Amino acid sequence: MISFSLSEEQLALQEMAREFAEKEMKPNAAKYDKGDEFAEDVMKKAFEVGFLTCTVPKEYGGGGLSDIDTVIISEELAAGCAGMYTTMMVNALAYTPVIIFGTDEQKKKFLTPQTEKMSFASFCLTEREAGSDAGSMKTKAKKVGDEYVINGSKCFISNGGIANFYVVFANSNPEKGMRGISAFVVPRETPGVIIGREEDKMGHRASNTVELTFEDVKIPAKNLLGKEGIGFIIAMKTLDKTRAPVGAAGVGVARAALEYAVEYAKNRKQFGKPIALFQNTAFKIAQLAMEINAARHLVWHAAWLMDEGKPCGKESAMAKAFGSDVAMKVTTECVQILGGYGYMKDYPMEKLMRDAKLLQIYEGTNEIQRLIISREIIGPIT
Repeated sequence: MISFSLSEEQLALQEMAREFAEKEMKPNAAKYDKGDEFAEDVMKKAFEVGFLTCTVPKEYGGGGLSDIDTVIISEELAAGCAGMYTTMMVNALAYTPVIIFGTDEQKKKFLTPQTEKMSFASFCLTEREAGSDAGSMKTKAKKVGDEYVINGSKCFISNGGIANFYVVFANSNPEKGMRGISAFVVPRETPGVIIGREEDKMGHRASNTVELTFEDVKIPAKNLLGKEGIGFIIAMKTLDKTRAPVGAAGVGVARAALEYAVEYAKNRKQFGKPIALFQNTAFKIAQLAMEINAARHLVWHAAWLMDEGKPCGKESAMAKAFGSDVAMKVTTECVQILGGYGYMKDYPMEKLMRDAKLLQIYEGTNEIQRLIISREIIGPIT
């Protein structure tokens, strides 16, 4: 029997995340959106309540949240500030390859310490010439004795400047192309890891994004995740699992924008009455509300499939693409509802619009999501 009701535990989790977003994130969103400083005070509190390690299994000290639990809190936290949300949930992105493919020894070594004090991690896949086309990856990992030597660079790496460790994708067998890619855990303190300047971004300015360079970085062979040549599979399995939370973040950003626009429309008067009473505005609000709810249901369905261990590549791509597209549409329309005020930094609406855009780009552009969806729907052509 289908049920859309949340358990008491999930309702409590949702309320905790919503309260955290309202009390800790929203009041500081404009401050950290300037991009001048890291939101360390907020992150310390996020660590204390478990948001930084919520997906780490309980046996390694984390929250052990299910996929449904994760998308529930993702919506709430992103509604508070998408940039701070990115800082928190990139941890989950980086932990996922270790959780899925790591040995017990690797999980104890790399995950457990992250639960003992505030720490961050990064997922290092994208390169300047290998964004959506991971098969064009230039970063190499050469086996030398019982070590791997990594050379190359990665760009647009969230948490890159603050991470304790990196999950780095590098080609250990270049002649095999995509099938030569492997995944490695690289501690930050490893000689040869060079952290570049922090990127000056349009949105998500509260999050840290840098370029990373690896110059003769030597790591033990035991830092290899899984086995050689399955790095691309590790990356895709990881993204299948983490795309629904990005869709959930889109729902959160869109919901925050609509809530603000509705309140504004009820109080803003033109021609002697609130603009919320004009059919053009009221119907626009109704349409946006429908699309937000539709996006949430797509997200929940994808997360449920993951929790059930069912195939979810297409559904995760749908959740990510639709959720982030809705965020972009809703924030754009809500800026329009506010008119000139929506364009001013005195109001939060322009920030929500800037934040929405990145959700359509990171963890696989929405064009790539449509490619994934279409290939699965169309199937082989003979």
